[in-house]
Amino acid sequence: MNNALILDAVRTPRARVRRGGGTLADLPPAELLAVVLRELAARGLPSDRVDDLIVGVSTTVGEQGGNVGRVAALLAGWSDAVPAGVTSRLCCSGLDALSAGAAQIVSGGADLIVAAGVESMSRVPMLADQPAFALDPAVGEATGFVSIGVSADATAIRAGISRAELDAYGARSQQRASAAPTWESIVPVTTPSGTVLSHDEGARGDTTLETVAALAPLFADDPLWERVERRLNMTGGEDRGRHTVATAPQFADAAAAVVLASAAWVEEHDQKPRGQILGWAQAAVRSPGLEATVPASQKALVRAGLRASDLSIVEVNESFAVTPLLLMRELGLSEDVVNPNGGAIAVGHPLGATGGILIANALDQLHRRGGGFGLVTIPAALGLATAVVIEAFA
Repeated sequence: MNNALILDAVRTPRARVRRGGGTLADLPPAELLAVVLRELAARGLPSDRVDDLIVGVSTTVGEQGGNVGRVAALLAGWSDAVPAGVTSRLCCSGLDALSAGAAQIVSGGADLIVAAGVESMSRVPMLADQPAFALDPAVGEATGFVSIGVSADATAIRAGISRAELDAYGARSQQRASAAPTWESIVPVTTPSGTVLSHDEGARGDTTLETVAALAPLFADDPLWERVERRLNMTGGEDRGRHTVATAPQFADAAAAVVLASAAWVEEHDQKPRGQILGWAQAAVRSPGLEATVPASQKALVRAGLRASDLSIVEVNESFAVTPLLLMRELGLSEDVVNPNGGAIAVGHPLGATGGILIANALDQLHRRGGGFGLVTIPAALGLATAVVIEAFA
């Protein structure tokens, strides 16, 4: 089999979106993505030999529309010969770029792929593309669309995960992110004003269970709960207020890129790969729901020939605290393995960039452990999810 080998993985820090402008808000998304593409070239990537640049973007409109991947490659000074395109599966977009690139290599159709992702939520807010499922009541009804926070609460109710469990997880994510070591994959970003950002923003190490438990729920009074109850056969008598601002993902700006190569390329160019892609899968459940990470992860593990017990690191996007808690329960994972350095609750979820960021994080952590197997999975709106299984070499 022509495995998709991982040569490198780089990412920017995750910068919090703030009123009045976050740290990276002055960088257009194409420029933000160009930061990591320039870094790859500086490390010796021959851009004229790249068979394809595939970029995950969730909200493909405005500055993130018009094939932002091709624009970023040209801004980065890459060869004009590099083809580039954008893929979008909402929050899963970065992982979808990776699996699409791996598929080209496994099929023998390519030897060198860069799978990337970018999202500037400061400049292109979520739902800025005005999707019909959010604006047209008939389409919303047909697709089961509700805000992802309501979907998270409904998932917690159906799974029997309590507010107390969610609060405990949210506090732990902040504490773990605050104590996280330096990420080897981070590329510092210099803003137009001269500010240099070299670390993920947002973690609050002084967060306690008591402070989290005192917060009001965010979504208990959302008018679309009626749609949830109708589609998921819920009675309406449940305690709806499960998630708060302390158990929800933060908005962020970031970019990431992963270099994939065939075994033939690695041998010809005497490269030392960091790891390989062993399997991937997409899955869906009835919307609204965030449970699809479970079947996606199960399918990806089967395709990789592994069991959950083989995993040393699991990076599941904290698309609300319910997501990692449900995955841990259903796959029998220890909390020591899952997001050991915190996640999106503390340091943000830059949508299309998150897939590449979590792959880079998983590689960094596995290398510190001397190699091993990792799982990365992300849920998205409309009941979607993608999962990727990797192996890091010692």
